[in-house]
Amino acid sequence: MEQIVWKPDVFAAELKKTLKERNVTSIMLVCGNSFRRQELYGQLRNLAKQQGCSLTEFSDFEPNPDYQSVVKGVQALQKNQCDFLIAAGGGSAMDVAKCMKLFSNMNHGQNYLEQEIVEQDLPFLAVPTTAGTGSEATRFAVIYYQGEKQSVSHPSCIPEYVLLDAGFLDTLPLYQKKVTMLDAFCHAIESFWSVNSTDESKAYAGKAIKLLLEYKDRYLENDRYGNEQMLLAANMAGKAINITQTTAGHAMAYKLTSLYGLPHGHAAALCVSVIWPFMAAHPEKCTDPRGLIYLLDVFAEIAKAMDCDTVEASICRFHEMLKELEITAPVIREEQELNILKQSVNPVRLKNHPVLLDEETLEGLYRQILTGC
Repeated sequence: MEQIVWKPDVFAAELKKTLKERNVTSIMLVCGNSFRRQELYGQLRNLAKQQGCSLTEFSDFEPNPDYQSVVKGVQALQKNQCDFLIAAGGGSAMDVAKCMKLFSNMNHGQNYLEQEIVEQDLPFLAVPTTAGTGSEATRFAVIYYQGEKQSVSHPSCIPEYVLLDAGFLDTLPLYQKKVTMLDAFCHAIESFWSVNSTDESKAYAGKAIKLLLEYKDRYLENDRYGNEQMLLAANMAGKAINITQTTAGHAMAYKLTSLYGLPHGHAAALCVSVIWPFMAAHPEKCTDPRGLIYLLDVFAEIAKAMDCDTVEASICRFHEMLKELEITAPVIREEQELNILKQSVNPVRLKNHPVLLDEETLEGLYRQILTGC
């Protein structure tokens, strides 16, 4: 399925045409409460009314959404016989909507997470309101079941339509802009060195890195064109991750987020900041089947994308960026936290990583994040 991307100037006309062509009668809008303060919210309500479509809204979820929230969403989707799905928001709204779409075709009397996913062709429009997750371009969703992270994946949950509207970024708090941007950067970097990388994924990742570094300052200054380019960078990074999946940086980040309350992009950046120099210092631990020389070439490609002459310079530039953005690490409270962290890493995610990271190494990397040594 080729994704259709709309810009704000054509959005209303294209959506109206799509609703008519697909004979839509009932729309489900998954969004956070803050989206209701956006101009687009009123436009969607008016457009649905003009087209004779009912509009059901679902906002009963929190950041890091849990399984029961998705169950409620599926029930609302079924009850209102919705035949068009819209997700507007950050990663949480996207994850909930994706799971609602996938689960709606499954046996509602059993735990959805224990069933085989059934392909679902419900039309799906994504409206990202942050520039970071790239979720509008991926087949992945994350929800929590009984406190544990669950990854859900299927190609049919990739949104068929996407609206990229930089206006949503105008009112984001500065810190949120920083950490969502870092999430996109980590997606691009990790997809570059993933054992699943391809020429296509590296092309997406390279473009994302170049856009992100070129327009970082204008984005943080809330310049409209800078915001547009950062949305595009996040989308490109999402396309790269959709091919490769994430690696150790994200696998290590999840527990930092839950243990210390860090936003996901903040935690991922801290992890990448220690993993990257470790990998560069220990290429002999390469596990990528394409070999050591290939891995060294990948590091060089990343450096080139960052406009750096050496691998060391690219790592240094990333560390300088974190310092400039005032991204700091939490302080360890007790030694036991290191055990909790190292045991939290999903071995499946490490299979995508190109350098061996054993439990002792993971503990050392976490210690470096939390203590600086």
